[in-house]
Amino acid sequence: MKRILLFIGLILVAVFAAIYISLNSTDQEFQTCIIHDFEDSQNINFKKHQNVMVSASALYEGDILKNIIQGENYREAWATPIKAPIVFLDTLYGGMEIVKEGGGQQTHSLRLRSKKGVLYTLRSINKDPHKLVPEFARTLGLQNIIIDGISAQHPYAAPVVARLAEAAGVLHTHPKVVFVPRQDVLGTFNEKYGNRLYMLEYETEGDKNWTHLSNVYGLLDTEDLQELKMEFPQYVHIDKQALVRARLFDLLIGDWDRHAKQWGWAVRKVEEKYTAIPIAGDRDNAFFNVDGLIPSIITNKHVFEELRPFKRDIDYMKGLVYDVDVYFLKNTSEEVFVAQAEHLQKALTDERIAHALDYWNEALYELYAEEIRVKIQSRRDDLIHFAKEFARIIESRPLLTQPLKGSDKRDLHPSLIPCFECLE
Repeated sequence: MKRILLFIGLILVAVFAAIYISLNSTDQEFQTCIIHDFEDSQNINFKKHQNVMVSASALYEGDILKNIIQGENYREAWATPIKAPIVFLDTLYGGMEIVKEGGGQQTHSLRLRSKKGVLYTLRSINKDPHKLVPEFARTLGLQNIIIDGISAQHPYAAPVVARLAEAAGVLHTHPKVVFVPRQDVLGTFNEKYGNRLYMLEYETEGDKNWTHLSNVYGLLDTEDLQELKMEFPQYVHIDKQALVRARLFDLLIGDWDRHAKQWGWAVRKVEEKYTAIPIAGDRDNAFFNVDGLIPSIITNKHVFEELRPFKRDIDYMKGLVYDVDVYFLKNTSEEVFVAQAEHLQKALTDERIAHALDYWNEALYELYAEEIRVKIQSRRDDLIHFAKEFARIIESRPLLTQPLKGSDKRDLHPSLIPCFECLE
């Protein structure tokens, strides 16, 4: 009798397990919705779902002629559907408030503040480069070609770069892909920002420290740091080792767009001095990939020297040295550059590079992972040579006596004024 009851019990357990698995599978299907286009998203109740399957943009789809003339670039990445979590700002990290609208010439963004006072930003994955189109291009009807240049950016490079940065010991903003539906919190921003893909990441400035560093008094942008350094030169110092490491890391990932506004700084107290550690933001141009007739002309070093494509080798180092490098790294010994290059060579092993690329879904991985892996490894292996050349070019440039380009003299960051005034 006991055996019969045990047998019946096992059957009941199996039945309930099968029902549970079936219900769980159905629930998973229900949790993810598919969006084919923007108009399609208007009729979806996103509160009934946890994730979306959506592509960044169909704007850059090519054909044989376009691929030859304007390049294949990352067209397939933009058109490939990815799975992204749906976020509502009133519950995200305990609730967010919108601080202000931001963004550069291509990116739409919203700055957010959590209940704990930590600043985040939503940066649009899809770009709007119309402001970059010069008038002569509009007159000649070339605006579409210039806009199409966005296809050279990989829409999902940033999270892969963050994994690499973590392995390299480089501060980063922890970006993640999210989908933001229309919602009450957006208010008047719904039309412009609702039902779209974003990178959600920490801001590179603010009063609240989100980094793993201790004794941080504030997170500054480059303008504030420059002003602070000029005001208190005897107390404010740059962590040159950290900045050299970050800049050599940029070379590894082919991120050519590293002007002064792309950096934040964690200012911490070390003994009686204040040290600024760089935080890289905006990874839109990591793995920048161009081919085709027109892009080959545009990326010629005699046309736009700073616009360097991501290849196995660096063909023109001068275009990758910015004023911010000269301002903060002038008179830094070559040994510092070599030591940081050696650190990156040891830290970014083949296994860690492969792990970073595993972030992408199967489709994106099959399309680009192998090509990008080979390029990173090739640059890593030659990094000491690149580091010496980078240092040589910085030393060949005259010391800057004017504020960095795009930097205006402003009031000091309010959270730091008391700390430094007490030292006088």
